[in-house]
Amino acid sequence: MFAARRLRALLDPFTLILIGVVLLATLLPAQGRAEEGFRWLTHAAIALLFFMHGAKLSRQQVIAGMTHWRLHLVIFACTFVLFPLLGLLLKPLAEPLVGPSLYMGILYMCALPATVQSAIAFTSLARGNIPAAICSAAASSLIGIFLTPLLVLWLLGAGGDQVAGGGTLEAIRKIVVQLLIPFVAGQIARRWIGDWVARNRHWLKNVDQTSIVLVVYTAFSQAVNQGLWAQVPAVNLVALLVLCCVMLAIVLALVWFVAKALGFDLADRITILFGGSKKSLATGVPMAQVLFSASSMGAMLLPIMIFHQIQLMVCAVLAQRFSQRPEDE
Repeated sequence: MFAARRLRALLDPFTLILIGVVLLATLLPAQGRAEEGFRWLTHAAIALLFFMHGAKLSRQQVIAGMTHWRLHLVIFACTFVLFPLLGLLLKPLAEPLVGPSLYMGILYMCALPATVQSAIAFTSLARGNIPAAICSAAASSLIGIFLTPLLVLWLLGAGGDQVAGGGTLEAIRKIVVQLLIPFVAGQIARRWIGDWVARNRHWLKNVDQTSIVLVVYTAFSQAVNQGLWAQVPAVNLVALLVLCCVMLAIVLALVWFVAKALGFDLADRITILFGGSKKSLATGVPMAQVLFSASSMGAMLLPIMIFHQIQLMVCAVLAQRFSQRPEDE
């Protein structure tokens, strides 16, 4: 009974929902007109998602994120430099183990910004520097909207088969139309709807999750219709799971060592640990819909979906351990 309760505490309910959606798309993929309808619906859901992100993020948060600049600089370096370099360095090992398509998904995962909710929640539980965690997570999410697509185009190659048809210019056009314009519109509308968004932030979380569910179902339906599971053997999925565990272990160790070597106190080191080791599923799923072709979407999303669950389970254990330290430590 205790083991069952502990397992439920470690498993993220939303990740379990996504696993169910993948199974549904495998057994009952959308086809024909239904597939086209879901594709248009996901475009609208993504635009709404980034509009709400723009309305939620205040300019004060962005400005406040610059005050503890050393801490934020380390977290951003871990998120946007360490992870991409690690993905490239692991290519001789990773690509033969998981195959070219899943390795491209690993590189995409490495380019994503850090999470917001879970990084703050774990920092709070572990008694780290909570204000710095809030500012860093918000700033990472904002910067990622601009920086992640550029990193993806660099890591995967502008002319690669994984990037949606049309190359770099077409990818940039889609980013501007589907991500940046809704985000800027949300920032402009914030003066009128900002208070309403703040009052209803718990309810509006459903908008985020519904958008992700739609994108995952549509993406995996398209991938299944084009033979995803015939292209991704079970042995490659097991290898991907092991690689995600290895990458997280390397990043956690390096982030902690670097933060300690730079002289940060314990509260700041905890914030850097949880902020610098995360990758955002909430940003990764809708952005993949914009950046990649339908034929590659399923394989591109598998690494971030697996890594997301592993990071939650491992960081939950770490945060609990930190929370048990004496108050005066």
